[in-house]
Amino acid sequence: MKIVFTTDQIYLHGGIEKVMATKANYFADVLKYEVYILTTEQQNNNPCYELSSKIKFVDLGVNYSRSKSYFSFVNLKKVVSHFRKWYSAIKSIQPDAIIVCNLSFDFYWTPFFHKKVKKIKEFHASRFFTEIARNKVSSLKKINFIINDFIESKYDKLVLLNNDEKKYYRSNNLVVIPNPIIFDTELAAPLISSKAIAAGRIAPVKGFENAIKSWKIVVDKHPDWQLDIFGQGEKEYIDELKEIIKQNNLEENVFINNAVSNLQEKLLEFSLYIMTSKTECFPMILLESLQVGLPIVSFDCPYGPRNIIADNEDGFLVENQNNFQFAEKVNCLIENKSLRKKMGQNGKVNVKRFSVEDVAVKWVEVLNSSM
Repeated sequence: MKIVFTTDQIYLHGGIEKVMATKANYFADVLKYEVYILTTEQQNNNPCYELSSKIKFVDLGVNYSRSKSYFSFVNLKKVVSHFRKWYSAIKSIQPDAIIVCNLSFDFYWTPFFHKKVKKIKEFHASRFFTEIARNKVSSLKKINFIINDFIESKYDKLVLLNNDEKKYYRSNNLVVIPNPIIFDTELAAPLISSKAIAAGRIAPVKGFENAIKSWKIVVDKHPDWQLDIFGQGEKEYIDELKEIIKQNNLEENVFINNAVSNLQEKLLEFSLYIMTSKTECFPMILLESLQVGLPIVSFDCPYGPRNIIADNEDGFLVENQNNFQFAEKVNCLIENKSLRKKMGQNGKVNVKRFSVEDVAVKWVEVLNSSM
């Protein structure tokens, strides 16, 4: 079977890129599929995650401007070239299935060309806030939503990451497949350091300002504990976070670090993972934290954490955006080493349900189903 993954790039650290690498490697090495990754703006950069030598990589060299809207004039004038290159590549490869991983212009035309090819669209972000916006706009402005609904209905399958997201889609071609993780029983954090970790794209939706504000409450009681934030992202937001750190006198307790390629190994240095996002669909970092035995404290934001964390078993789900309750749960884990270890052990067991072997079974069913 020939599979093509399409996306913008695979050189920046992110959940989409990590999940794609995990699936593509498994498809190529274990299932023996012929796998292609088709990008639009790799710009000669190396992939940020290791890929199997069996995977064929094709960059179309469209090079949209990432600092501008996709619908800006600068980017719109590149669409025709993008389509021609995409159409030619798909015609040459002749895949059995195309898996669209991000939202670029190819999302709009993929369902309507190469009719014999199965088309699958993955969604990696929650539509919680999108649905709120949809319900507030005027009827005229809802046209964009209606167009997207129509295009989504033309895909053979829309792959969602959790059941809570189903209510935000208007078509009957939905299937839920969680993100996979390569399970490694040898990885185990000792949980002895006085350090917590948060990681991800440095953007407002990740709510790192609440992590810092919560940590101020934690430090008032446990001044020896530190929080390390790992990621890359928006400079203005990073500067804002640094100012919050300074205002709360946390320069010796909270640190913002660049993204690392060996994050799963880095997790071993910490004793708990915290998540203060405003919304999450199915964050890979929670799977990786559970795998190494890190207990988790997370806001119960829409809707990923509740579909991964077993509350009071391998972590705590806290009332969404409640910093005081969040800090209380962190302090509970700091003050109770035996609870940390018990939750860590539970997490290593619970996360097995997301092993790449089990998740791949669901993907095979979709790929082999009739159109």
